[in-house]
Amino acid sequence: MDPLTEPDAGSLASLPAAAVGLRVYFGVATVMFLLIAVTFVMRMGGHGPSTGQQPDWKPMFWPPLLWFNTGVLILSSAAWQWAHVAGRRGQMENLRAGLIAGGVLALVFLAGQLTVWRQLEDAGCGMTATTMSAFFYLMTALHGLHLLGGLAVWGRTTVKVLRRAEVAEVRQSVGLCAIYWHFLLLVWLVMFGLLLLNRR
Repeated sequence: MDPLTEPDAGSLASLPAAAVGLRVYFGVATVMFLLIAVTFVMRMGGHGPSTGQQPDWKPMFWPPLLWFNTGVLILSSAAWQWAHVAGRRGQMENLRAGLIAGGVLALVFLAGQLTVWRQLEDAGCGMTATTMSAFFYLMTALHGLHLLGGLAVWGRTTVKVLRRAEVAEVRQSVGLCAIYWHFLLLVWLVMFGLLLLNRR
């Protein structure tokens, strides 16, 4: 069963500790990302203070690689869902394949984001170039850190799977990771949409 929708899931006491912790995390992370998004939108609405004759908010150079990275993260989330469904059906081979694919694609996404950072530096849009670029680095860095946290759990779960653990031993971890990845995908799509408004 889905770790967050088991019978009597309306009561926190009926949920596994990991599921309760994930719910608390979602609440905290959602508030944090919403505050950043609201501040971004408010800041975007006006030029604010100026440095010399140039406003400190300018449209940012848009590396095309960001589109590729977004597609990779979508595929990673889909792979996690595949692993989750396989776990509920007791299909260990499919679970293993989805688990490995989801983690590897997440690593590809992070490598792509680091490459984007280098491309921005080369284009003169480094972290301190403008307020817009500072927001971009903040948003992508926080998102990347949360993804790294998920990869730590992925690593532990993958070791268990490769050591031929039973499906029942990893089903909950895979299910929670799938939900976590879907959340991070949603966060990224919202941020991606906001950033699109300021590309050049």
